[in-house]
Amino acid sequence: MLNYNEQELENNIQYVFKDKSLLKQALSHSSFINEMKNKGMESYERLEYLGDAVLELISSEFLFNEYKDMPEGKLTKLRASIVCEFTLSSVSRMLHLGDYVLLSKGEEMTGGRNRDSILCDLFESVLGAIYLDGGMEPAEKYVKTFLLTDIEHKSLFYDAKTTLQEIVQKDGKSSVTYELVSESGPDHNKCYVMNVLVDGNKLATGKGSSKKNAQQMAAYEAILLLKKSAVDEAN
Repeated sequence: MLNYNEQELENNIQYVFKDKSLLKQALSHSSFINEMKNKGMESYERLEYLGDAVLELISSEFLFNEYKDMPEGKLTKLRASIVCEFTLSSVSRMLHLGDYVLLSKGEEMTGGRNRDSILCDLFESVLGAIYLDGGMEPAEKYVKTFLLTDIEHKSLFYDAKTTLQEIVQKDGKSSVTYELVSESGPDHNKCYVMNVLVDGNKLATGKGSSKKNAQQMAAYEAILLLKKSAVDEAN
């Protein structure tokens, strides 16, 4: 549990709450509520539910207007890539939401403050709180300012393994494989490290809370390296 500075947090998210209790609820994890045994307080779960729906509407409308020639199937895939756990948790880290979330002592000790799933929830719960406090206009501003920027870069992670395979095949190489480097941490907070190899040669390394996420991250890092290399060669 932290005693957070409301003004500092509001500066980060670029929104000042009229109802400060909504902000506190948006940052209250269920473990904290259960530990406090305060029946007058609610966790962020209902706000997260609302924020998820608001996020889907805002992101859908934005992509519909920005990509006028893109068919429905590709729009759906692009939206999914933007609102995936990796992207939302990355934005929450940028906003330092994990520094302000209210957790139980147990959740704090097991690394909850930096857990992707919690950080993802926080982006949506804060969005739900902003929507209730100020309506659609500030909610839309929050999403567009912090999430709906650099779409191409953000969408890379979601389908990184497939994209890397396509790049490798275009370069005339044959195989992309992944190897587990290490596995650490307790069962509820694992950290996996994976290498991605192209034709047996290591290209990049990734970390994640599951083997699948670590592979995705390794593929994502490999794509960034290959793109940078292509730019350097062109120059």
